[in-house]
Amino acid sequence: MEVKNKYVAIKANINGAPEESDFEIKVENLSRIVEPESKEVVIKNLLVSIDPYQINRMKSQSSSQTSISYATAITPGEVIDTYGVGRVLVSHRPDFKKGDLVAGLLTWGEYTIVKEGSLLSKLDPNLAFPLSYHVGVLGFSGLAAYSGFFEVCKPKPGEKVFVSAASGSIGHLVGQYAKLLGCYVVGSAGSQEKVNFLTEKLGFDNAFNYKQEANLKSALKRCFPKGIDVYFNNVRGKMLEAALANMDSLGTVAICGVISEYTNASTRASPEMLDIVYKRISIQGFLTADLMTVYADFLSKTVEYLQDGKLKAIEDISQGVESIPSAFIGLFNGDSIGKKIVKVADERKKEKEDSRLLAYLFMNSPTISYLYFFQVVIHLNIHLLHQVKEQVYVLCLSDPCLVFLFICPGLKQTLCPSLPTMPQSQI
Repeated sequence: MEVKNKYVAIKANINGAPEESDFEIKVENLSRIVEPESKEVVIKNLLVSIDPYQINRMKSQSSSQTSISYATAITPGEVIDTYGVGRVLVSHRPDFKKGDLVAGLLTWGEYTIVKEGSLLSKLDPNLAFPLSYHVGVLGFSGLAAYSGFFEVCKPKPGEKVFVSAASGSIGHLVGQYAKLLGCYVVGSAGSQEKVNFLTEKLGFDNAFNYKQEANLKSALKRCFPKGIDVYFNNVRGKMLEAALANMDSLGTVAICGVISEYTNASTRASPEMLDIVYKRISIQGFLTADLMTVYADFLSKTVEYLQDGKLKAIEDISQGVESIPSAFIGLFNGDSIGKKIVKVADERKKEKEDSRLLAYLFMNSPTISYLYFFQVVIHLNIHLLHQVKEQVYVLCLSDPCLVFLFICPGLKQTLCPSLPTMPQSQI
């Protein structure tokens, strides 16, 4: 059995800022038949991550392409892999079965065939969070923020922390982790809206719009009159130069990303080396894959913070495979706040369709037997009548009154005359 798989590809290598014309939507026939001895798993993609590092994979040449497996070059016309969440459609492996929700290396498309050895893990059904959290705050963006801050920066309570691109997928989490530790936190962002968001919604002590600052060194001096202890860098360029000039002695700089240089090499930083030497500043780049040893601690602490309401996971979710190019381009234009994600498929679509059928049976059948109704409910596994005529109805089989209403439609109309009738066209 085959399905049509719609996916995003680049037409040719991209060596500057990405544009819509650089991408194309392609369709392929993808087989859902997996041989019993095969270790391949067919996944229906639900949510996929949109990350700026992908632009380096799209270039004709980049030093990052030979550094680690997930940063290898992307071939024009071919499917683009990314982190995401999906549901297993076909599997003969003992560790995955049909219907399992999984997270791992999927694609910018509707379906993925995951080969043995590729990153793939089942989601914990006991974690009652939105599926999107497993792409962002509980995925590699969250791990990069947590591991980079705690393992690379090694901060202490009360220290002064500066975060650039602080409203982005990683920066907004770093700032919150720092505040939870008891640090003084300042963030930079590219609009007043984002500045207000950092201070009013996320609890940053201060923030500034770097686009409105004539002198970045002066701006940081204003925010850190006694110097910066920890700088979490997401942009590099002139911001890195300004931060290093304002570092306190024995300060630490973690280089997580250099987005300002991804599409414009002329923005490369030229820091004052004497500052680094005489202030004994430590500067370290890192890759999340190198810090997987802290994953269990990261997950435990982050889940606890989320459940207690101490950590806010901010997301910007677009809809459909077709939106992936514009979502990606928007990263370099500063269009989003928080983690950028694309929802490829609506997990609840079929459930909504089934609930409409059940609602029709309930509201239109002049007679309906309890046995038949019970069989329908068991078959559809419906516990919620979603939205019907802009109202929400809850179906509770354990409530004898509701069951009685289903058995006696006449009484249903007497007790619930306001229930609307669903036209056949809405089924």
